Amino acid sequence: MAESYSSPARREIGTQVKLPVRKAVEISFNSVKIRFGRSLITVSSIILAIAFLMSIWTTSSIVNSLRNANDPKMNLILQQKGIDISQESEANRQEEAKNTWLVVLSLLVCLVGITNAMLMSVTERFREIGTMKCMGALDGFIVKLFILESAFMGMAGTVLGAAVGFLLSILTSWIGYGTGVMGHVPWPTILERGLMAIVLGSFLSLMGGILPAYRAAKMEPVDAMRLEV
Repeated sequence: MAESYSSPARREIGTQVKLPVRKAVEISFNSVKIRFGRSLITVSSIILAIAFLMSIWTTSSIVNSLRNANDPKMNLILQQKGIDISQESEANRQEEAKNTWLVVLSLLVCLVGITNAMLMSVTERFREIGTMKCMGALDGFIVKLFILESAFMGMAGTVLGAAVGFLLSILTSWIGYGTGVMGHVPWPTILERGLMAIVLGSFLSLMGGILPAYRAAKMEPVDAMRLEV
């Protein structure tokens, strides 16, 4: 009889709770809302980086379209602004190389900002993480929480950033080249670049959340509950 009593007890103690993905999504979304101020700062860095990327791509696409249009009036405006109408000129290649480096640097800054903000989020939530682990949450569930939280901020930031960069580029092109530029806007190319910017920004957001998520998952519950934060 003692054996029949102890066996279920051992099985019960060894059981860990496997929470559904839906619950992880709910907790992550609520965490972003509760920490809206810090989340807004993080999202702002993503918006600025993706807006810069999108503005460069949009402006470059519009200028290339104007070059290919062979419109004498537009060619004159381009020359007045110091833009070489030749596609293969050395000046154009140097400008494209400079823009590429600026974009890479802005995206690296965005990645570092996301990682730093998520690491601070882990530090602030030591007790919360420890409580969830003491209640049986698996390491995989903790990883999902922070990956999802990073993904939420990344998606919001990249979509807004792509929209802001596109609108600013259209506005500056309209002011700089006149209303006639709207007939030369390569909409399919810009749409493709916008999708690329959103995918790239979302990927960077996920990458920025991996290290904080791993740190949170490997945290010892007892140590987390002992910390005074």
